[in-house]
Amino acid sequence: MGCCCDEDDDVEILRHLHPSPTVQSPPQQQPTLPGSSTAVLSPMNSHFFALSCRDILRLIFEKLSIPDLARSSCVSRLWNSVASDQEIVSGAFKAPWKVKDVIGKPSSGSFWRDNCLGKFAISHRILRGDSLASLAVKYSVQVIDIKRLNNMMSDHGIYSRERMLIPIGNPNILINSICYIEMDAIAKREVATLYLDGIPTTHHLYGKETDDQGMSSVQVKKRVLHSLSRSMMVDDETAQYYLSISDGDPRAALTEFAEDIRWERHMGMA
Repeated sequence: MGCCCDEDDDVEILRHLHPSPTVQSPPQQQPTLPGSSTAVLSPMNSHFFALSCRDILRLIFEKLSIPDLARSSCVSRLWNSVASDQEIVSGAFKAPWKVKDVIGKPSSGSFWRDNCLGKFAISHRILRGDSLASLAVKYSVQVIDIKRLNNMMSDHGIYSRERMLIPIGNPNILINSICYIEMDAIAKREVATLYLDGIPTTHHLYGKETDDQGMSSVQVKKRVLHSLSRSMMVDDETAQYYLSISDGDPRAALTEFAEDIRWERHMGMA
């Protein structure tokens, strides 16, 4: 028969083997004041001072990318006004490529929505002996990319131009550069153009309707027509007809002409 001391020892041993669970009280949440440093920045918190301060919003939006600016512009009228500011948008446009400045105003605000490398191009002055193949080798790009960027169907189109757009092969060439937003009259494409040989003094961005060689828009159209007629191997009147039914697009005019030739051959007329 054991003594009482033995019973106490057994109880102590069982207590260590089966410890009773400790109940913890839930932590007390401290109330957060709207002006305190722990407040959460959220578009849904209309009492947050930063959401209604234009200067603070500008500091925030200057760090955002193009897609984030697009999302921010959908929050409220104030956010849309700040996110649509040209200085902020142009800053986000050139930031990934470390471009120093982008000069000019695009014809449409949608120009800023995409800042991929394809939105930039080099303006090359055509020299004697230049060809699409030589330009592709010089700038480390593909011939098909040059033709696509300049809306060319035939290699002969190079001879009707004073300048040609070249795709960017090496993004490092854009670092600390100055680009000019322009609409190429022949390629019918708006890009941020980099002039490696210096911006022409008679550039149309300065309010003149001339190209870098001082040619008027009428002279440019004549050169396009002449190039189109040589590519089709027809007279200027025929080329003018296909150009007119294609809304002045040389690429579409060549497509229409090719379809007519195929139809005539199929019908045995050619």
